[in-house]
Amino acid sequence: MTETKWWREYAELLILLFIHGMAMGMWFVPLGSVLDGNGYTDVHILGVAVSVKALAFATGGISAFISPLIFGAIADQRMAPVKLLRWLALATGCAMCAATTAIKFHAPPLAVLGLILLHAIFSTPTWSISTTIVFSRLGDARRQFGPIRAMATVGWVLGCIIVSLLNADTSALAGYCGTVAWVLLLAFSFTLPTVAPAAPTEHLTWKQRLGLDALSLLKNRDHRIVFIAAALYNIPLAAYYPYSPTHLAQLGLTHTTAWMTLGQVTEVIAMFSLAGMLARWRLKYVFLTGIGFGVLRYALCAIDGKWWLLTGITMHGFAFALFFITVQIYLEQRIEARWRARAQALFILMYSGFGNTLGYLGVGWWFSESTTGKVTHWSQFWGGLAVSVACVFIVFAVAYKGRGSVEKITAA
Repeated sequence: MTETKWWREYAELLILLFIHGMAMGMWFVPLGSVLDGNGYTDVHILGVAVSVKALAFATGGISAFISPLIFGAIADQRMAPVKLLRWLALATGCAMCAATTAIKFHAPPLAVLGLILLHAIFSTPTWSISTTIVFSRLGDARRQFGPIRAMATVGWVLGCIIVSLLNADTSALAGYCGTVAWVLLLAFSFTLPTVAPAAPTEHLTWKQRLGLDALSLLKNRDHRIVFIAAALYNIPLAAYYPYSPTHLAQLGLTHTTAWMTLGQVTEVIAMFSLAGMLARWRLKYVFLTGIGFGVLRYALCAIDGKWWLLTGITMHGFAFALFFITVQIYLEQRIEARWRARAQALFILMYSGFGNTLGYLGVGWWFSESTTGKVTHWSQFWGGLAVSVACVFIVFAVAYKGRGSVEKITAA
């Protein structure tokens, strides 16, 4: 491959993840504030008041049970990942526009939640598809993936800053900005080469069509521990985006979407540091360092001071990247290419499906327990989450036995 062609391919991957990250950040970060700003607080289901914010964020977890494995199987066996991403970007943009319009015109809460769920069903598998596209074009994932993945974080930061510059932190305009970003991703996908699936298959069982054959990856002990740890770790992590902006606002800070990008600054630093860390450290120590930063992050937030909270938010990047990005690299190195999309999709299912669903609903309950009237006891809220992350640290340290072997492991 010529140097010019190599740089062109590298630039394509950087732009792909940059736009994708921007589209996701413009919706996900301000969503809680947008719902609050438009009066969506509680919805009564079977006579019980349930937080709209908790349900809205839980749609990502619910959709992770439905779509990632199915679309991952399609990308591995039936359709070029680029073409699949193109269709999903179109559907996601349309669903986001519909959900945003419903919020703007104050549609009933259940209607808004239904459209947010539809958006989540289309958007949730897109990240594993983009990751599959990137890994399929890398020669050395351990060295190359971190810097490329950092561009998604840069896009996420820029998207959040744009939302705050437009004073859209609590308005439906944030959703319309995200819609434009998804249209940009759709348009850019036409510039990417359409590489055929790694293992095209004509005669598929229903188990293969639904991607359920990916569950056989859990037979391997190390895989199983990593997937379960990702789900457990993401349960307390689910408190970060819904409740950090609320805490910031109560401490007198405005433009909360922009302040939240402090975590993305350290995320970029962590991803550029990953290549060196993975070359020198055992994977287990990189994983544990990430979880350790997760404990520190919530412990700092529990001090309940403006600068302590901002410092805790800053630690988010290390807590996220050193664990979750390392998991993606781990899967690329340890699992055969023909299972690439399904392995990444199973990862989404575990941490976003089980982790987010249990996390958003459980954290919503914990937030209620930590609130008396209109006063939130933030030290209790964040402190309890810090303890839960510490438990994950102990479980992973004891259970994971990997010794650094890098051979590809088949699913069955």
